[in-house]
Amino acid sequence: MIKIRWSNPDDNERVVEIWRAAVDATHDFLSPQDRHEIEEMVRDFLPKAPLWIAVNADDYPLAFMLIDNGHMEALFVDPPCRGTGIGAALVRHGLSLHPEMTTDVNEQNGQAIGFYEKMGFRSTGRSPLDGQGRPYPLIHLKYGE
Repeated sequence: MIKIRWSNPDDNERVVEIWRAAVDATHDFLSPQDRHEIEEMVRDFLPKAPLWIAVNADDYPLAFMLIDNGHMEALFVDPPCRGTGIGAALVRHGLSLHPEMTTDVNEQNGQAIGFYEKMGFRSTGRSPLDGQGRPYPLIHLKYGE
């Protein structure tokens, strides 16, 4: 049984672990230097962010999502839990709150693009750089278009 709840300070270490494992499993296109710099930012930012957390029956975090003003900034699932519906449950929760939710996904992350398309997101554009100006193109997506 998966439950979705707001994050709390007890989740801080675990959400960084989830982020690290998920990125290492899906973002092999990052240079080692960029991967290190991004993790430094994430370790500072994530514990302060208002996250939706998917937890198991023991309240152990398995995945998390960050939505800011209807834009999903982050969705990360612990790799052993991928394909179990946890990510989809978080997205459906986000859509219940923001029916026209948008998100961005790295162009090199084909699995994520396929996941979002399966969930009903459609491409609305492309940027040649990521949000920090790095050379990792982004595909902009919106639900239902």
